[in-house]
Amino acid sequence: MLANYALIGIFLVAAISFPLIPLVLAFFLRPKRPTPLKTSTYECGLEAIGDVHVQFKVQYYLYALAFVIFDIEVIFLYPWAVAFNAVGLYGLIAATIFLLMLFAGLLYEWRKGALEWV
Repeated sequence: MLANYALIGIFLVAAISFPLIPLVLAFFLRPKRPTPLKTSTYECGLEAIGDVHVQFKVQYYLYALAFVIFDIEVIFLYPWAVAFNAVGLYGLIAATIFLLMLFAGLLYEWRKGALEWV
């Protein structure tokens, strides 16, 4: 019984150690002589002009969130389309309900004006 979980434990240790080992090595092996030039903010090798903290409009995030939601929809519908003959009527009804719920969300966004670019 314990041998079954040993493989999971080894995988967990490997999954945690692979990203942590380079980070720890980089922390100890990096040069530790910061200068004002090294710690200054730059973009593409040039000095920043103006304020470096720029606020983005919330509209960008709403569009990105809507894109992610409808992109995930395609990911969920792909296995259904591949196994269309095997799922039968129950699968068709489930996929239709899923699409109707997503369409209701799209209508809600549209009515609230979240898709208007202002």
